[in-house]
Amino acid sequence: MMKDAIAHAEERMKKAMEALRRDLSTIRTGRASPALLDRVHVEFYGTDTPLNQVAGVSAPEARMLMIQPWDRGTIPAIEKAIQKSDLGLTPSNDGQVIRLSIPQLTEERRKQLVKTVHGMVEESKVAVRNVRRDAVHSVQKLTADKQISEDEERRGTAQIDDLSKQYTDQASAIGKEKEREVMED
Repeated sequence: MMKDAIAHAEERMKKAMEALRRDLSTIRTGRASPALLDRVHVEFYGTDTPLNQVAGVSAPEARMLMIQPWDRGTIPAIEKAIQKSDLGLTPSNDGQVIRLSIPQLTEERRKQLVKTVHGMVEESKVAVRNVRRDAVHSVQKLTADKQISEDEERRGTAQIDDLSKQYTDQASAIGKEKEREVMED
């Protein structure tokens, strides 16, 4: 029972780290990455559809993204969606494909991105702490229901605390790596 609570908490903490990695992959660095467009949704036949479901996205050069729509009629909708996104990129098309040139980041923009990274890392740490709180509460409930002893409760709480520290440290490390990536030219 207690092992189940701890395993469930660890699984939720792992998911918080996966979400952090996924969110950080959408932050622009100096290099072009197709993941940059993961959050862009296109108005496609009346529904908001993720860009990667209406077009192929590739990075043929270090500072260029190429979007190849499967239906050429969606080119204007894709351009509009990119312009509405907060990426600050201007699309250009030749009737076949859309090209996005990734400009050099200014120092000021890099600092803004680092603040965004810090915010995302802090959100993931809060998520880990919330999972910790829920797990400790479930272990305390097991003690209250007389399913485990107080000694087992203390051991379980210590294990949960160790897991929580491990995952908050991991979130910090992931954030530092992304910060380094953003700050390099």
